[in-house]
Amino acid sequence: MDEAGGRPGTDGTAVLGSKTHGPSWAGQLLEALQRLLGALCAILLAVLLTLVLSSVALRYLFGTGFVGSDELAIWLHIALIACGAPLAIHGGLAMRLDFMDKTLPERARYASSVVADGLIVISALSLSLGGTSIAAMLGGISPTLGLPEWIRFGLLAAGGVLTLLLVLLARLAAGQGGALLAALAVGGLTYFSTGQFVLIFGWPPSAIALVLALAGLLTGAPLPHAFLAAAYLAIPFGSSMPEPAVVASVVSGMSKFLLLGIPFFLLAGGLLAASGAAHRLVSFAAGLVGHRRAGLAQTSLLTSVLFSGASGSSVANAAFGAVTLHPELVKGGYRPEQAGAIIASISVLDNLIPPSIAFLILAAATNLSVGGLFLGGLGAGLMTALALAIANYLTATEQSRQPAVPIAERWRRAGGALPAAGLGLIVVAGIRFGVVTITEAAALAALYTLALALAARSRRGCLHDAFRQAGIEASSIGLLIGSAAPLAFLLAVDDAGGGLAALVTSLGPEPLVVLLLANLVLLAVGLVLDVGAAILLIGPILVPIATAAGIDPIHFGVVLVANLMIGALTPPVGILVYVVSGVTKVPPGALFRALLPYLAALAIALAVLGAIALAA
Repeated sequence: MDEAGGRPGTDGTAVLGSKTHGPSWAGQLLEALQRLLGALCAILLAVLLTLVLSSVALRYLFGTGFVGSDELAIWLHIALIACGAPLAIHGGLAMRLDFMDKTLPERARYASSVVADGLIVISALSLSLGGTSIAAMLGGISPTLGLPEWIRFGLLAAGGVLTLLLVLLARLAAGQGGALLAALAVGGLTYFSTGQFVLIFGWPPSAIALVLALAGLLTGAPLPHAFLAAAYLAIPFGSSMPEPAVVASVVSGMSKFLLLGIPFFLLAGGLLAASGAAHRLVSFAAGLVGHRRAGLAQTSLLTSVLFSGASGSSVANAAFGAVTLHPELVKGGYRPEQAGAIIASISVLDNLIPPSIAFLILAAATNLSVGGLFLGGLGAGLMTALALAIANYLTATEQSRQPAVPIAERWRRAGGALPAAGLGLIVVAGIRFGVVTITEAAALAALYTLALALAARSRRGCLHDAFRQAGIEASSIGLLIGSAAPLAFLLAVDDAGGGLAALVTSLGPEPLVVLLLANLVLLAVGLVLDVGAAILLIGPILVPIATAAGIDPIHFGVVLVANLMIGALTPPVGILVYVVSGVTKVPPGALFRALLPYLAALAIALAVLGAIALAA
């Protein structure tokens, strides 16, 4: 982890303009625009945090509050997404699938990249022109803010324009004018001709959209843009959503106050690193288990458990571990691919141990209790950590063990790590006992870690980087949540839930059978979809089915997330593997092979969680 507290390889801005073989003006303009948008992300996130904290202070201290503060916060969140999402189109959070790209011959790679950029063009045009269309048609004034309602859609339209501009500048700066023209031609012609004809096909529009999204993902298009392009391209096949309705659904999907917890938890993780507390967690973990068999691997695992209480993001933890822990594992005798597999596998804990962004998304999609999910996730995370600890013990290849740390030194390290380690417990307790809402808890967590960073006298640049990167990461996740909403609507219209319910209950309505078939469905979905997207599309369908079968919905929600996290480690998507590979330069194929014993441990933990869900 660098001193700035960033998590390299997750925001994508360095990747976007890294190859400058084209006109110098294009590279300079690209870099300036990236800096401007990054600064806007940091400012918007700071304003958003100030607004929520001020509302909390006014309510708890004076029994009053700002009129329309919640709605203003949602509008600021949309503005944050509009500014930050374009910066993430080429980073780890772009959720691109590059597995096929690495195996294709040169000409096929060129064609694939053109199609991928063409889909981004379709998505960006849909956002910009569709958002402009709604803004022009929509009247009315927000009763609480006194602002025109069209502003929300105008913000998203601006985000579409910025996305197009960044793709154009990136291609020009890289000296890829031919590929740019081809992508603009493919995307533009497809977009403007889509609404001019009707295609008769035997499949429902939702199935067409899912196939198109998967095809786009295989070309290397970012998942959110593949979703948006697919929803738009489904119109000729009988989709009930015209372009304005697609954009309206996107805005509706990201306009939930609960989702504001995501940028705040990401910010808390970044500020924790900026304060140096993350390194104290590593030192504390090493003092506890570093001298035992597989000490380095167990230190990495325990660090992940402790860091999970502040981050909530598996991608963030994977990047942190790849930078900080992977070199130490290699020095200690682990093969690079095995060390990378350890880092990737332990990163799943962030979406189990609260605060978990995956549980926030699930709660927003299904109306399940966040506090209940967090409490269930805590137990599931600790159980999964135990399974991974056993796998570490059995696969250890360390050449030597560290000496045991004296008791007095352990207590000193524990004192240094206590502020960071206790953060997660504070958040969970506050939510569970109803003291604060999830968004308020996330804001307080960010404030707490900001105080830690200021107390550690972190440089101003470190704090700016933490706000900037958290804003970009949250924007990417927010766009994913919004882009999944049109597909979820199409699935509901086509009664995909009924079909999936028939599949899951095809062998009988018994809870054991339903749970087994649901897990098989989730494992299949996790192979091709990112965790967040899978939760948004499948969660609202499977949770009611499990509940009807007599399975506790909270326990099933925990099983659902634990299952989908296995998909984050398996090809072809395996986003955690690609994040670790991008930082460590270990080939993804080698990481996938090295992950087999850790996947077995995760599968055993999932089976135990399923048994607990049945017994509850």
